[in-house]
Amino acid sequence: MSTTTPLMRQFLEIKADYQDAILFFRLGDFYEMFMDDAVIAAKILGITLTSRNKGDEDAVPLCGVPYHSSQGYIAKLVAAGHRVAICEQVEDPKTAKGIVKREVVKVVTPGLITDTDTLEPKENNYLLALAATADAFGMACVDITTGAFRVTQVETIAQVESEISSIRPREIVMGEGEGGQRLQRQLTQLLEPLMCNRLPEWIFTEDYAREQICSFYAVANLSSFGCADLPAARQAAAAILYYLQQTQKDQLKHLQPLSTYHVRDSMVLDDATRRNLELTATLQDGKKKGSLLGVLDRTVTAMGGRTLRHWIHYPLLDLDQITKRQSAISELVDNSLLRLDVREALDGVYDLERLNGKISMAGANPRDLVALRDSLARIPAIADYLDSFADPYLKELQSRLDALPDLNALLTRAIADEPPFVVRDGGIIKDHYHEDLDELRVISREGKGWIAAMETRERERTGISSLKIKYNRVFGYFIEVTHRHLERIPDHYQRKQTLVNAERYITAELKDIEAKVLGAEERMAELEYSLFQDIRLHAAAQSERIQRSAEALAIVDVLTALADLSHERRYVCPRMDHSGKIRIDAGRHPVIEGMPLQEAFVPNDVLLDKQENQLLIITGPNMAGKSTFMRQVALITLMAQIGSHVPADEAQIGVVDRIFTRVGASDNLAKGESTFMVEMNETANILRHATPDSLIILDEIGRGTSTYDGVSIAWAVAEYVHDHPDVAAKTLFATHYHELTDLASSCTRVKNFNVAVKEWNDQIIFLRKIVAGSASRSYGIQVGRLAGLPEAVIQRAKSILKDLESGERDHRGNHCSKKIRENQASFQLSLFEQDLHQQLRERLEGIDISHLTPLAALNLLAEMKKLIE
Repeated sequence: MSTTTPLMRQFLEIKADYQDAILFFRLGDFYEMFMDDAVIAAKILGITLTSRNKGDEDAVPLCGVPYHSSQGYIAKLVAAGHRVAICEQVEDPKTAKGIVKREVVKVVTPGLITDTDTLEPKENNYLLALAATADAFGMACVDITTGAFRVTQVETIAQVESEISSIRPREIVMGEGEGGQRLQRQLTQLLEPLMCNRLPEWIFTEDYAREQICSFYAVANLSSFGCADLPAARQAAAAILYYLQQTQKDQLKHLQPLSTYHVRDSMVLDDATRRNLELTATLQDGKKKGSLLGVLDRTVTAMGGRTLRHWIHYPLLDLDQITKRQSAISELVDNSLLRLDVREALDGVYDLERLNGKISMAGANPRDLVALRDSLARIPAIADYLDSFADPYLKELQSRLDALPDLNALLTRAIADEPPFVVRDGGIIKDHYHEDLDELRVISREGKGWIAAMETRERERTGISSLKIKYNRVFGYFIEVTHRHLERIPDHYQRKQTLVNAERYITAELKDIEAKVLGAEERMAELEYSLFQDIRLHAAAQSERIQRSAEALAIVDVLTALADLSHERRYVCPRMDHSGKIRIDAGRHPVIEGMPLQEAFVPNDVLLDKQENQLLIITGPNMAGKSTFMRQVALITLMAQIGSHVPADEAQIGVVDRIFTRVGASDNLAKGESTFMVEMNETANILRHATPDSLIILDEIGRGTSTYDGVSIAWAVAEYVHDHPDVAAKTLFATHYHELTDLASSCTRVKNFNVAVKEWNDQIIFLRKIVAGSASRSYGIQVGRLAGLPEAVIQRAKSILKDLESGERDHRGNHCSKKIRENQASFQLSLFEQDLHQQLRERLEGIDISHLTPLAALNLLAEMKKLIE
């Protein structure tokens, strides 16, 4: 280091504290990167890699980007998995003695991106901290762009996984000790794609956690935050605050008060259910379009879109809260013109939450303040529209709106209507806002007139018609005269520069004018910047008021969006209760009914309860609509519990504590798990955690293994769900194992349903209607024909099926001996008729033949024959 220049020594000293980050080192109008940082950045950003002292043995690799367009470059580096430390000049180079003082002002990581242009507007960008104690797990998440800060504590690693899939963080913070290592082992697959930071274990101690939170919020205790009795949650929250203070320095004034939530207060949705129901993204391509969110999201503001996403991930359990939303939506549906007025007014509101964050973190530019001003100007009209409604919740939201008239007036008076993007470019402040600025602007404007007048005057005085007064950044203003007029140059002209064809001069008068003009422009730029910062600080001081209005506007946006959808698609308001019943008349799938289908969508009814219709066995061919039907029941239930109206003619929904799904086939190669293993894991999770208030969707349990094993497992799972009093959940069970339909004769709360089809000319027509009873066939060959299998394959399959059904050939089409067929039949019967044989035995043993009349004997025989059939 002793042989380097002062600048490089400064770089190396700062870099020593940020070894794990690429250092953006501010040099004038550029951020420079040196050494390994430059090599890495140049490759990722596709910019030229050069060097200081090029050609020397000690040449230092170098690259750079303009500071005013740096955000896009920073975003690229972060997306590539790197941290970026922003090192700024923290003193004026003009007044600095020696090398300019520089400091890292913030570190940008995936969870701490503040440039909102690179973020998805309707998704939060969360940083998540995890903490583990002996008997609990703490989770704290923060979105630094909005200031949202939430914390919870859970008991099981499955709950941690569920929350991670809901929060979808971009970055994780954990401890280095045993607790962090345990979490790393248990969550390897979930954490693998995320940037993970390991913090010293002392940060996760109880004393530090309590002191850190109390100190940050300047409170004496944690009772107001709701986490006083949640030690793991406190540790996670303290880790978040520590990490933010290390990376963002003091730019945290907009962070909201810590909000504690409990997973028991909302419907539990595990990752499999979120995926299978395609709540926010499709299974096929991971896109929002085609998901439930894609249908429901008619919000017109970014903050409304984020709020709706949160509602979908956390459906309500509280009846009062559900009906509160329902009532508001109902009135918005009934008052279409007013609703449209509200939505039109909301459409001009910018993302107040993220604007508030940028202003508080000193990252706002002049156009952000204009966006804030224009958004605040919309609030009075929105409040007036809401005041016209009678619904109490809409009235409550209206009371939360604050147009901040004082701030709006300041912004209207001070900020230009179309200011530049860059703060230092001037043109930000309006005329007549500040007297000194107006005076400097007059000097600047008039000074240019003075220059023009002097040029005319000097031409007349000297008789040199080609005399010009010009300007460049090196010499300032000067007089230029061509060589053929040199004999006319006055004595008071001072030669400044000689060119090939001309000479350049200055005069005392010209320098006086220059001092006034250039001095005015420089002072004007400095004064505008200072005034802008004062106005930004004034806006930042109103952070809490802005945030309250933003939250209310987001909810209004979601309610009006759901009402708009309900009005257009003829949704109904479901009746909510704790009856344990789900009754849907003419229900429709909210996503599929809106697709451009070749056939009209067919609505279906369903009744699930705890008394007679707990478990519905649904049979029918592939492609007939079993999965669509089951998913629509789950989606309608979930929509009802976020307070939305639902696609049906009528609905009664008993509040559900969890929705479980076991749908589709997939494997997990990373864990070495086959499709069947994944299926069994998900099924085991359902059986361990379902309750009588849950809703279970099971699609083709057991198909990943041999037929006999599959049927046996499916049968046992269905029985367990039916018989076990701690489970006994409302269940839709689709299967191709027709043997399961026999459960209806032995289980009192099992009912058989099938998807109706019509056979015509050896083909099938799907009627899409769910009807009582079981299907007699699977129609697999007919479905194969619809899928385009060659006709030769279809005919051969029909021939094999005929032989198998007649018992003349085995499953490979080979001839079977009589003994083998008998063994197969005996084996197959033993699986499904063991209970039947026992019933017949018990029935016969209980008969008193001596007192049996002929008529009773005939009735008994008929009963036993029916049982066998």
